[in-house]
Formats: sequence, C-alpha cells, structure tokens
Amino acid sequence: MNLALATGRGERLLTEWPLVDAPLVPDEQVVQIGERESHDAEFAWPDINTTAITRLDVFAARDLGSAAVIAQTLTVLGQQSDWPFWVHLDVDVLDQDVMPAVGSPGSPGLNEQDLIPLLRSLIAHELCVGMTITIYDPDRDPQHECAVRIVTLLRKVFAT
Repeated sequence: MNLALATGRGERLLTEWPLVDAPLVPDEQVVQIGERESHDAEFAWPDINTTAITRLDVFAARDLGSAAVIAQTLTVLGQQSDWPFWVHLDVDVLDQDVMPAVGSPGSPGLNEQDLIPLLRSLIAHELCVGMTITIYDPDRDPQHECAVRIVTLLRKVFAT
C-alpha cells in the first residue's frame, strides 16, 4: 500500500499533493525487494508487472545474494544521481519462522544475514534521507521475542 501511494496509485486524497504535478516517487526510482506473492496465480496486484518499478522478489533476491541485490539496487538509484531516496522496510519481508509478529507473515522470506548488509549499504548512502520500519504486530508477540529481534537487527544495521 505504501508503495502504491508513493507512486501515485490509490485514492486521490492520498496520492495528489498541492503544487506537485507528479507522483512523489517515479516508478523508475523504485526498487521493491522481497515480495513473495507474485508467483501465486491469485496475486492481488498483477498490474505492478507492467510498471517501470524494479522488482526483485524473494526468490530472485535469495538466488542473487546480498552483494548482487545491493549492486542492482544502487544501479537503479544511481540513474538519477541527485535524487534522494527513502528506505521503507516491512519486517514481514523476513521469513515467518523468524518474524511471525507482522501484518502479513509468510514464507519464504529474506534472512537477516542478507537483509543487514543491504540496509547498511542503503542507509550509509549519501542520498538516503530516512527509513521507516513497519508492520510489527505486538499482539502476535506476547513474549516480545520479535520486538527484541527487530531491535537487534537495527543495532546491527546501524553499528559502525
């Protein structure tokens, strides 16, 4: 949903901005990594396949490995070398065995060993202007194990 809104898809109230005559983010500047449902025959958003969004689903990301995913992502972002970018991390990109306390748990997912270097590379980039982290569901985490895992992951990402 956030990706759709940022690229101008959805309700006008949420996608049109005063004095801005285009979507907040053009498709050509978007890299979506880790989506897992597009191989399902009942995929809810098949229209994304016809956009200019660079998509590395979980299967491709796992096959390529973190170094190649980082390289591809930075290549796309570098096409407009003066444009800042934002990182949006849905923690449900992690496999549900690792992160079940999310809005949309599922398998397969990325592992932390691949996600940490990717996020480190992105947030260290001079044009990265911020990062959001979503959708942790505390109701699915009564022992707070997943909350601790998210904090630990972020400590590793931001460690210097």
